[in-house]
Amino acid sequence: MKRATFILLVAATLVAGGAQGETSESAESWRWALPEFMPPPRVPADNAMSEARFQLGRKLFYDARLSGNGKESCSSCHEQRLAFTDGRPVGVGATGQHTPRNSPSIVNAGWRATLTWANPAMVTLERQMEGPLFGEEPIEMGVNDKNRKEILARFASDADYRRDFAAAFPGEADPITFGNVIKAISAFERGVVSASSKYDLYLLGKATLSPEETRGKDLFFGEKAECHHCHGSVNFDDQFYHAKTREIETPFHNTGLYDLDGKGAYPEPNRGVFENTHNPTDMGAFRAPSLRNIAVTAPYMHDGSVATLEDVIDIYAAGGRNVTSGPFKGDGRYNPNKSALIVPIDLSPQEKSDLIAFLKTLTDDSLLTSSRFADPWKPASTASGSAHAPAQ
Repeated sequence: MKRATFILLVAATLVAGGAQGETSESAESWRWALPEFMPPPRVPADNAMSEARFQLGRKLFYDARLSGNGKESCSSCHEQRLAFTDGRPVGVGATGQHTPRNSPSIVNAGWRATLTWANPAMVTLERQMEGPLFGEEPIEMGVNDKNRKEILARFASDADYRRDFAAAFPGEADPITFGNVIKAISAFERGVVSASSKYDLYLLGKATLSPEETRGKDLFFGEKAECHHCHGSVNFDDQFYHAKTREIETPFHNTGLYDLDGKGAYPEPNRGVFENTHNPTDMGAFRAPSLRNIAVTAPYMHDGSVATLEDVIDIYAAGGRNVTSGPFKGDGRYNPNKSALIVPIDLSPQEKSDLIAFLKTLTDDSLLTSSRFADPWKPASTASGSAHAPAQ
């Protein structure tokens, strides 16, 4: 059995072992219902999982009162129906300012070695959460020194939130803090597990792939299309990380999307890992995203510049992208920093169609509709992951 297929079989067993991969025995405990050969994600010692913490995080995730002006929630850029992405090329913050990058999915984030698109140092959900909350360039949630007390007062004045914070952080005299807000939302994000796609069910013998899907699967895991080299783990990425990981691998890849000057330049401020390391060879290097639920997370790439899966396949088949006009003109196929894995692939129209058909089997419909991950402020029939500000 190929390594990638074995890993995905493990993921499917996760579903068989326990719904969405988590159960609770009490308000203070948490049990990852995982098979013994599927290690649980690594959880920070100072932010243990609990059902109370998960549920508090879910409420905060969907609550626009967490933003400076009360107009933005985490769910504004991470909608459940879109596998916790937002359908836009780049994110939009509470003040209307655009972020430079496409909003990544939070699904299975607990198994990612690094968070965000291109920061090797961003290794925990708790640390990553500080960016959208407190960041000033760009502004996302718009929390700052002037409004922090006001925002916390919104929750302190809510009797339900006072009870929820006390349950999630027992023994603390004043649990309503931004530190605990971050811990609770991170716990919710860790608990958002996707492992019930058609392909997972196929591996369990509970679904049958069509001939087109089967051909696409063989291409994906074969040495012609070679997709599995960057997308072969349980998350269909290449930074799979869990509680028993000893050697952490954090590869980043330049896929030849741009070459502005013939020397490898990418558009500012989206220059990949280079933005953090200033190493010229890191120009244009980004983390390979998960392909789980990829059919519902368009547009694609770090800057949302590729509209459809068909376009994505065409770019990879060409060995990169040739931008023929405009400010980003340049032939990324010849970018000197391009990964050696990105080479022209002779795919027929039928083979491209087969790959698309297989990628669509990675959609987890239960994730997109599960009440466990839905907006708790809305009736179950209307919850869709949009921002919400409860009446005060």
